Amino acid sequence: MTTASTFHPLDPFSADEFRATAALMLRDHGVGEGWRFNSIELLEPSKAELADYGAGGAQPPRRGVVTCLDSSRNATYKAVVSLSEDTVESFDHIPGVQANFTVDEFEECDEVLRKHPDVIAALAKRRITDLELVFMDTWTYGDAVAPEKYRDRRIGWSDTWVKGEAGGNPYAHPVSGLHCVIDLNTMELLEIEDTGGVEPPEVMGEYVPARIPERIRNASRREPLKPLEITQPEGPSFTLEGNKLTWQNWSLRVGFNHREGMTLHTISYNDNGRERSVAHKLSFAEMMVPYRDHCEDHYRRTAFDIGEWGLGFMTTSLELGCDCLGEIRYLDAVLHNSKGEPYTITNAICIHEEDNAVLWKHVDHDAGAEVRRMRRLTVSFHVTVANYEYLVYWRFYQDGNIECEVRATGIMVTTPFAPGGTHPHGTLVDERTYAPYHQHFLVARLDLDVDGTQNTVYASETEIEPMGPNNPYGLSLVQRNTPLRTEEEGKQDMNWATQRAWKVVNTNTTNGLGTNPSYKLVPGDAIPSMFDPASPIFQRAQVIGHTVWVTPNSPDERWPAGEFVNQSSVDTGLGEWTKANRSIDNTDVVVWYTFGVHHITRPEDWPIMPADTVSFWLKPFGFFDRNPSLDVAPSPSSHCHHDDSGSTGHDDSDPKGHCHD
Repeated sequence: MTTASTFHPLDPFSADEFRATAALMLRDHGVGEGWRFNSIELLEPSKAELADYGAGGAQPPRRGVVTCLDSSRNATYKAVVSLSEDTVESFDHIPGVQANFTVDEFEECDEVLRKHPDVIAALAKRRITDLELVFMDTWTYGDAVAPEKYRDRRIGWSDTWVKGEAGGNPYAHPVSGLHCVIDLNTMELLEIEDTGGVEPPEVMGEYVPARIPERIRNASRREPLKPLEITQPEGPSFTLEGNKLTWQNWSLRVGFNHREGMTLHTISYNDNGRERSVAHKLSFAEMMVPYRDHCEDHYRRTAFDIGEWGLGFMTTSLELGCDCLGEIRYLDAVLHNSKGEPYTITNAICIHEEDNAVLWKHVDHDAGAEVRRMRRLTVSFHVTVANYEYLVYWRFYQDGNIECEVRATGIMVTTPFAPGGTHPHGTLVDERTYAPYHQHFLVARLDLDVDGTQNTVYASETEIEPMGPNNPYGLSLVQRNTPLRTEEEGKQDMNWATQRAWKVVNTNTTNGLGTNPSYKLVPGDAIPSMFDPASPIFQRAQVIGHTVWVTPNSPDERWPAGEFVNQSSVDTGLGEWTKANRSIDNTDVVVWYTFGVHHITRPEDWPIMPADTVSFWLKPFGFFDRNPSLDVAPSPSSHCHHDDSGSTGHDDSDPKGHCHD
């Protein structure tokens, strides 16, 4: 067994720790044959334990939390194990819930359904006989749309897709009107819903160059790009020691788990020798994607990509030159299959520096120009959730800013319609084919600790001062900062008219100007839910009903729609917790920020979608006494000249050469 002293308390579980956890569960509770390990992850130490450890105290015990499923009884259990003590501390049955789907179940469903004689017969009626070209894509159910007679089972429903040829894009050719209901515990086909569907139209849904028809490939020949080389001959400016990352006064630890994917911990800034805390943990806690089309192919399509599946399980390996460019350092991630056996995602996390144009500049009439280039540190990971990709970037800047950016790309879900038919809930993207409108709601969990754990959140708004003797020209604007004292007050919405933002303030200390230091959440891409509050879909995830929620920090409150959202009927997260209307005044708070993509689909998004980018910022506001980037050095003079020789100095004969590590 791996000893606890090998690790920093926040390091993710290793392969040995996954094996040790599975062995403990087998030894003490018989979790083996007929069971699934749905999730195993580090049980993070408390802030008090970490503070004691940082001050030279004892290492916190190495503990994990396990969710597992007894498939024979359809029973979900949650356990806490102590690897330090070689014990299972608790093992509790959680009645009436379904644990997250596993990758193993997804793959098993595809294999079972494609071999089932009833599925084969239904496909044959549609003249689909080559089963190697068929893909059965199993989705989760919400309780409101699950068949009543199967609600006490662990069930999934399937889409069916067929490739035009071997190696082709399966998502180009949906088989409409054909859906299977399957019991995931027994892998039993419960029923086939077959309405006959629509005769498939001729579409061009290929995106790999070799499979795109020549008439389209040659329609617009663009000139090849010259090489763009990013080199750092002396190596990167950041330091990576294990999972600890330091760069330009920033310090943080990079974590990873099955549900949130990449996580960032203990973020601090060295302010003239004083290590100042900014955040304890930044992560994504839920992603809800409702398809806004009630037709037979889409009414069940409401994905909770984090709660039902897990960003970690969906994380893909990154490749130098294509996913990341420059002097890269990678971190691998270790996860487990449903038997508890570990596996490694190579290059799961990419860390690199980027040039980002001008940081600050001024041209003085007498003294001339003073300019600084902006450098930023980017920590990223990519996930593939069936047809969609989500690319997550956390960026740290020399002026104390933190930016979070998410890019959505991949392949839209499409549906054929009958000749002369209509498609009111989607956009025509190909011959008799539409892509339904849908939304991607992302929920960031922001556990900010601005100069300590005791913080107060303020709504910060700009208002027009009424015209009158004190404002005769109507010019004056005033800033209103309203403290949020209770959870009910902490339910906040975007307000374009007042440019509402939110400051996380430490009212217990002051900066050199005598004001309280804070970090400001500057919203971007906040979208409305557009649900009737009575909608059973909305009732499962009330978090999407507000842009911001503020709650007192609790280690048990990690998931905004609840811990078990698979086959859920109601919100057991923020919608339930905040009924207590607890105090959020001068305490350890968590800010939950909802933003995303309101995807009114376009023909230009087909057959593969250019990345749609959404983001938000965390900006210091009075955290520093002045611009903290005054000490950024100017660029070397060798970088500040213009070479007009016209020579690139590079051989661009191998454009694919940049895509190899």
